Amino acid sequence: MEYLHTMVRISDIAASLDFYCDKLGLVEMSRRDLEKAEATLIFLAAPEDVERAKQDKSPMLELTYNWTPEEYTGGRNFGHLAFRVDDIYETCQRMMDGGVTINRPPRDGHMAFVKSPDGISIELLQKGDAKEPKEPWASMENTGSW
Repeated sequence: MEYLHTMVRISDIAASLDFYCDKLGLVEMSRRDLEKAEATLIFLAAPEDVERAKQDKSPMLELTYNWTPEEYTGGRNFGHLAFRVDDIYETCQRMMDGGVTINRPPRDGHMAFVKSPDGISIELLQKGDAKEPKEPWASMENTGSW
């Protein structure tokens, strides 16, 4: 058995690519318009997974945009997507500077949570050992849910 991808539905391609690529740092690998299904599929990979994604078509995140608008609501049966990052403080600062709310700040120097424009929870985990707690993160309160 081999893990291939996770699919999440999106309501706005531009807003989603701004979040996942420009702010989170994923790389667009491919995009297909499916006329019969009336949908656009966009496959993304983490930068360190790009070569594997090119070769194996995995592991990736599939964004599915249905051409007929729908309202998406999250279920408790889906938890979150998780990404390991080189520097959790730098990643959170870059995302916050880009207008992303840090729902669970990296107070412990190890873990943070943000949400995509469609409300998908994203867990960010520090690569290797946790960083030493530091401000403004150490005293930053949670915002919303994750």
